Amino acid sequence: MRLALLIPLLLLPLFGVLWFHPFGFAPEAWRLFLIFMGTIVLVVSQTLSILAASILALSLALLSGTMDPQAAYSGFDEGFILLIVVAFLISRAVVKSGLGKRIALQIIKRFGGSTLGLGYSMVAADLLIAPAFPSNTARSGVLYPILHALCHDSGSKVTDGSRKKMGAYLMMTSMSGLAISSALWLSAMAANPVGAAIAAQQGVQITFASWLLYALLPVGCSFALMPYLLHRIFPPQITQTPQAPLRAQEELRHMGPISRNERITLAVFVTMVALWALSEGLGIDKTAVAFGGLGVLMATRIFTLEDLRHEGEALGTFIWFAILYGISAELNRLGFIGEIGEGISALFSGLPWFWVYLLLVSAYVLIHYLFVSQTAHLLALFGVFLHVGLQAGVPGELLAMMLLFATNFSAVITPQGSSSNLLFAGSGYLEAGEIYRFGGIVTALYTGLFLTVGTAWIWVLM
Repeated sequence: MRLALLIPLLLLPLFGVLWFHPFGFAPEAWRLFLIFMGTIVLVVSQTLSILAASILALSLALLSGTMDPQAAYSGFDEGFILLIVVAFLISRAVVKSGLGKRIALQIIKRFGGSTLGLGYSMVAADLLIAPAFPSNTARSGVLYPILHALCHDSGSKVTDGSRKKMGAYLMMTSMSGLAISSALWLSAMAANPVGAAIAAQQGVQITFASWLLYALLPVGCSFALMPYLLHRIFPPQITQTPQAPLRAQEELRHMGPISRNERITLAVFVTMVALWALSEGLGIDKTAVAFGGLGVLMATRIFTLEDLRHEGEALGTFIWFAILYGISAELNRLGFIGEIGEGISALFSGLPWFWVYLLLVSAYVLIHYLFVSQTAHLLALFGVFLHVGLQAGVPGELLAMMLLFATNFSAVITPQGSSSNLLFAGSGYLEAGEIYRFGGIVTALYTGLFLTVGTAWIWVLM
């Protein structure tokens, strides 16, 4: 059924040129937009993977003469895309060495004596390991097995109907936590650096350090309130979990003392984060830092060529990011985003910039109900919404950061809102209706906190 969409979407550029050509758009800009939106529709409808859809889009854009090779392949020259790929490889070392698991277990051991404390513990672990994982899906792969084992050993199981004893609450809390851990660090979600690069095209500069500084207060407030809110509106039947720290201690005993590989990985991880934070002031290239970290991990045999052979996700990410970024940049160069922005700006004519800001961010969050990919959401709308806001006089850094944060904190609004949700949504501990209901409430909480506390905080720091 979904494959039936493929042929008409591939023919959209031809139909668009022959039968309909909106006034003001160059023909190649209109064709490229149709190719781009066709790609997004194929991904959102799950007709094709984002890699397959992107490769078809690149081929169609070149063969139709819509893009020249230099523009089409320009994304492959971007350092920030290489940074994402290298960070993917480093995240494998964090998992392989056991460092990610050890950090999570250490936090649970100290703070996991109650179900509420366990919820805070899992989110705190996620926040700490997030800068080493440009894939929130990969982080869910570290956190979920620990969480599942804790629920199972505590007598909260899917099979016997006891999922609500503690499992449902913890799964919902951890899934919601991924949305804010991805917002805390520039390197915590693959689309974040892409958004920063698109913002730079419109004159808004975002650095690793400025991202973290702007995120600290709203993410901190979200972290403080979200587990407690869910504990109130989606309460677990078990409130005390004295066995959780014991379970974590047992797992740590089984792991043994911190290993050589974990020490090296931790040192590389901390050094990379520090250098990324200082990169602007020291004039250091962030991608070079990532390559240096990967080189150390390879030289010490923590990451091997065998590991590289299994990292198809990193190569796939590099290809489709480079393609879609190149198309997005070309749309901007052709003036398409500017034209669309001016049309939308007319709707906000006469409104104070602050109201335009609130409307744009709120609309951006609500539209995520239609997306199954945070990256597709960002690529489709971020550049246009930012341009509209800039035209209306909204401070660029404020709007860019809030839209980028919203790309992440809206992820829990639906079960399919992010690929990082899939393990939790498919665990059996949560029903789809519960995710829609409580995910919507959590997203409303995040939106309120970021638009109030976050806006004031960014305004003070700008």
